[in-house]
Amino acid sequence: MKKTFYTLCIAAVFVSCNLDEFPLDKLAPENYFNNEAELKTFTNTFYQQNFPEASSIYSESADVIIVTTLQPEVSGTRTVVNEGGGWDIGSWQPLTYINNYLHYSHRCSDTKARERYDGVARFFRAYFYFEKVKRFGDVPWYDRPLKSDDPDLYKARDPRELVMSKILEDIDYAIDKLPQEQNVYSVTQWTALALKSRICLFEGTFRKYHGIAGHEEYLDECIEAAERFIDESPYQIYKGSQTPYRDLFSSNNAISTEVILARDYEIGLNIIHNANNYTLSNTYGMPGLNKKIVDSYLKTDGSRFTDVPGYATMEFYQEMQDRDPRLTQTVRGPGYTRIGQTDRLSPDFSCSTTGYQLTKWVTDPSQDGYNKSYNDIILFRAAEVYLNFAEAKAERGTLTQTDINKSIKPIRDRVGMPNLDMEEANDNPDPYLTSDVTGYPHVSGENKGVILEIRRERTIELIAEGHRYYDMVRWKEGKMFEQEFKGMYFTPGMNSDGYRIYDLDGSGDVSALDVCLYTTSSAPKAADHPELAVIKTFLKIGSAFELTGAAGGNIIVHNTETEPREWREDRDYLYPLPLSQIQFAPDKIKQNPNW
Repeated sequence: MKKTFYTLCIAAVFVSCNLDEFPLDKLAPENYFNNEAELKTFTNTFYQQNFPEASSIYSESADVIIVTTLQPEVSGTRTVVNEGGGWDIGSWQPLTYINNYLHYSHRCSDTKARERYDGVARFFRAYFYFEKVKRFGDVPWYDRPLKSDDPDLYKARDPRELVMSKILEDIDYAIDKLPQEQNVYSVTQWTALALKSRICLFEGTFRKYHGIAGHEEYLDECIEAAERFIDESPYQIYKGSQTPYRDLFSSNNAISTEVILARDYEIGLNIIHNANNYTLSNTYGMPGLNKKIVDSYLKTDGSRFTDVPGYATMEFYQEMQDRDPRLTQTVRGPGYTRIGQTDRLSPDFSCSTTGYQLTKWVTDPSQDGYNKSYNDIILFRAAEVYLNFAEAKAERGTLTQTDINKSIKPIRDRVGMPNLDMEEANDNPDPYLTSDVTGYPHVSGENKGVILEIRRERTIELIAEGHRYYDMVRWKEGKMFEQEFKGMYFTPGMNSDGYRIYDLDGSGDVSALDVCLYTTSSAPKAADHPELAVIKTFLKIGSAFELTGAAGGNIIVHNTETEPREWREDRDYLYPLPLSQIQFAPDKIKQNPNW
């Protein structure tokens, strides 16, 4: 049985709502932290307290995966709340555990053990503060336990520069002290290098695109950490099956070839999540891939799909042919079968807003149903570090084809895609990726083309892994959330009886995998139209979904005319602080701009 990091342990008794007091009827810290076992037991709780749950990863939406109810960040409906909002005592409590551990760990006389688990603690403090900086910008830095009456409890926010420098100190300590041995369920030196590359890429590109000084330093730190990982770590891109990209996420046990750290799920311990049900039922938002992302996948020969004449009006079967294999290992394509099954299945429109039904994280049918999934959820993997390296070098202006060969090429090799050619990309930047509607209009400079291609690669490789929203934040591309979200295209033209059959599986014959769209008040009957006898999916235009045309076109999700979305460039890249926290110390704690 896999070793899980969800085991409740004695650390849970060590922190009360007063931040440093310990219940008198429990074991006092002065009698604990004596040996390696006790340090390990205490630090095990950091995993559960700090890392996201499975649902926070597979339910990613932003502008890549469209669900029935938009997140407030995307719709522009965030408000300043009175309580919570990520700044309440509960959200800071994981830091209290970390600082309490570091305050008492000196009691252990085993220097090697103490340094190792201090490295774990400082890894998590870096992770904790990185998440706070991403959300709020300036935050107060605390590196010691606080009493409930400590004057620093409601001190002013420390400048971003100070907090980031402290984060780097912590993650560098973790890199130095954590073990090198691979362990897919515990943080190691390699996890720390991966986190550092993530932190520094975010901060470097955020500063560059938001006009904050010092982006070069962070990009250089990202490059150094990522390159060390690539050159020295035992990790590589997993290629060990016919569908390696799909299998990486559907595997019950994390594939340690590539996975640096995962959340461990165990059906026998009732440690489960809901990935299958999220994707295969109609009660969790009906997630569907946005048409603009589907179109961004390259063709199998490495050429751009969006350069093909008529690409925007291709029907499902045609648009899925000869594409980057990751597309049909991410959504249901023609001929799709469940893992371990032989029955071909078409997209289920009752479970997908756009018709592009997700299959990433979906396992075999034995895990179908509410909270029956137990495949491990990946938190860090090698492909992300490779992408961090390539992007940081491109943004820094130091990228070479050799760098691409050791970062982007292995990722593409996994699925048999041609390598990225830096010179070609820069000579001919993709108009689709520079568009105000489908791309990233703020990219400029000599490396414009290759930066766009690396963003393409990042988007499709890391989709539904929890990265997209903050990628758009750091790139300063929040206005993209205002664009129309579209789905599958259906050629207009109903027959005289007000319906049309669409061939989703490319069989050329009417089959159970096809779909019938109709405009009449009720669905056409097989008794009147024998060719409909085997059709299982009947969809009424204007009821099941809205199309761009009266009798055909693209599926429209969250029509911007009836559901307008607004992104404010002067405000929305940071979250607001809750009013209650400002009211505690209004002379010290200030609200984020324009909230």
